[in-house]
Amino acid sequence: MSIVYNILILIFNKMLPAIGLLSPKLKLFVNGRKSTFPTVKKHCSNQDQEVLWFHCASLGEYEQGVPVMEALKKKYPDYKLVVTFFSPSGYEAKKKSTLADVIVYLPLDTKSNAIKFVELVNPKLAVFVKYEFWPNYLKTLKAKNIPTVFISTTFREDQIFFTWYGGFMRKALKTIDHFFVQDVMSKNLIESLGFNNTTLSGDTRFDRVSHQIEMDNDVDFIAEFINGRLCIVIGSSWPEDEAIFIDFVNKAPDDVCFIIAPHEIKESSVNSLRQKINKKTIVYSEKERKQMHVHQVFIMDTIGYLSRVYSYGDIAYVGGAMGTGGLHNILEPATFGIPIVIGKNFEKFREAIQLQKLAGLFSATTPEGFYQIMTKLITDKKFREKTGMIAGHFINSNTGATNLIVAYLVKKIEKA
Repeated sequence: MSIVYNILILIFNKMLPAIGLLSPKLKLFVNGRKSTFPTVKKHCSNQDQEVLWFHCASLGEYEQGVPVMEALKKKYPDYKLVVTFFSPSGYEAKKKSTLADVIVYLPLDTKSNAIKFVELVNPKLAVFVKYEFWPNYLKTLKAKNIPTVFISTTFREDQIFFTWYGGFMRKALKTIDHFFVQDVMSKNLIESLGFNNTTLSGDTRFDRVSHQIEMDNDVDFIAEFINGRLCIVIGSSWPEDEAIFIDFVNKAPDDVCFIIAPHEIKESSVNSLRQKINKKTIVYSEKERKQMHVHQVFIMDTIGYLSRVYSYGDIAYVGGAMGTGGLHNILEPATFGIPIVIGKNFEKFREAIQLQKLAGLFSATTPEGFYQIMTKLITDKKFREKTGMIAGHFINSNTGATNLIVAYLVKKIEKA
């Protein structure tokens, strides 16, 4: 399997220039990697400066890694922090972040790329967030005695490690010094393969979102828009989500207002959404020219506000689960203690399953179902407050992963 894997990776690597012609996202995937080695060589040439390397598949994994990165940067301010991404959605969103000193795409997992990258970066510690087990990188790190740790990791029974033909990948797991896993099932699965270097830590995202409530979440124009009305925040919505909430938005009482932050904020997408709404609607770009409070729907055709907007909400609908793209972050609204409604496809999202069992989250699969649960939450204040309290307690009871992980990493760094 090792030979087959390396042949396939090499073939894929050779095909990249042609693959980049297929779509704008693939073009970013291909062209972005062209600058990785020059960038790393430029910023990591000082061999006297210690380096910490964090790899994140995409944006979600980056957010999980942030609390740990921040803690280590505070502990080791003179160390250089290198962050790599696999996907364009993560890199493009965070390429200008000031948290890391170097942010680049991770080159494909060929033997030559792995050796060249690790030699250039020469990290004192390598941290992989959640998943992405790249055998050649892991083997190279092990050969150079560089401690390698996985944090906020999850395992599922359908992963290759747990199949009869997964020996090659199981061997790759042996290069890893420690696994910090999110849940008991993941711990049991990895230990069933004979690994005892595991710690049940939970998910660092709880620590990340719990800090949001301590920050300044005031947004003047949001307060002006709500103007004392009950507010429903619809975050990171897709067209599939619109199919179940539009009818309710159009029929909702006049004393209920909506803030919609669509995932796609292209003008054509926002205009399409706006045309479906028969209530008085305003978009972010119009807020300086029109009175906010006379409108019932506010479409946020901008980014950077959603986590603060949730602090103004009485109820939240979090998008992504009506389609196949994946449920967006339910922890952000939960930290403000408000009830959460989502779509139907969330079986891979552990936090949503847990919060649903606790009755702090509800799944709507049809417009009728959405109408029913939203009406209940609007009209029954005690039910709404109790549900929100459950969501807030869910966050508070799951914090602490960051301190546990950082304590271990500091020991590894000191010994390295």
